[in-house]
Amino acid sequence: MARLAPEPLILSGGGWADYGLIDSGHGRKLERYGDYQFIRPDAQALWTPRLERWASHGEFVPGSDEDGGGRWQFARPVPQEGWPLAWNDVRFTAQCTPFRHLGFFPDMAPVWDWMGEQLAGRSDASTMNLFGYTGVGTLALSQYGSVTHVDASKKSVAQARANAALSGMEQRPVRWIVDDAAKFAAREVRRGRRYDGIILDPPKFGRGPEGEIWRLEEHLPGLVEDCARLLDGDSRFLFLTVYAVRMSALAIAGLLAEALAHLPGTIEFGDLAVREDGPDGRLLPTAIFARWRNDSTSG
Repeated sequence: MARLAPEPLILSGGGWADYGLIDSGHGRKLERYGDYQFIRPDAQALWTPRLERWASHGEFVPGSDEDGGGRWQFARPVPQEGWPLAWNDVRFTAQCTPFRHLGFFPDMAPVWDWMGEQLAGRSDASTMNLFGYTGVGTLALSQYGSVTHVDASKKSVAQARANAALSGMEQRPVRWIVDDAAKFAAREVRRGRRYDGIILDPPKFGRGPEGEIWRLEEHLPGLVEDCARLLDGDSRFLFLTVYAVRMSALAIAGLLAEALAHLPGTIEFGDLAVREDGPDGRLLPTAIFARWRNDSTSG
């Protein structure tokens, strides 16, 4: 029976060559993406910025809608078609999207590292990335075996495939699926499929390719139950991240503990965070997470 860890964790990552959190505070953050710097809103940056002035190429100015909206304002030219970045061997295109982010989630870097640790030494693993977006996590997983990448957006899956080509990984064994994540997972259960690892990063609200409605609090329990059915005693991990909701990491850990009660291992939970480049390494929280790892098998 999976054991629930007694205390929460902070899973944090610092910058790398093509990304860094330069400063944060007063509800905003200043980040570098390759040769470009951007200011984006972040309600959890409650403190005072370290730097007196921020120089950037552009800033996302949010609208009045709490759930999103807003526009980019550019102070200097930025390639509208995007520009290439890299994380380890994975190359991908960064771009200023209408959704305030830049086409990938840099705070996921320590998650990609952790998944690699769980699969260390494997080249035949079968993993699945639900809500896979533009595929950086999928390509990171692909060095360990086959990956099933699922996202409801044709545009996102097309960008993920383009990132695979940019990385020289288009021949790796990845199934690119445009589908509603919950429906696909349910079908995989009926097919009797199993996976060595699953990562899921569901939105607060979304629509499937056929207009299916996704509401996190309503539909997450059923999806987690189906994911649990796709894992067995030889599987390695499940990693769940949740953004932008009034929910506790302990709550989603409890959900995993119930669904994965039939499996050995440990369930951990806590905050995902990015460490600033500055001397004090201040941490900016970005999401909550819960993860299961199988302690009873070797990698």
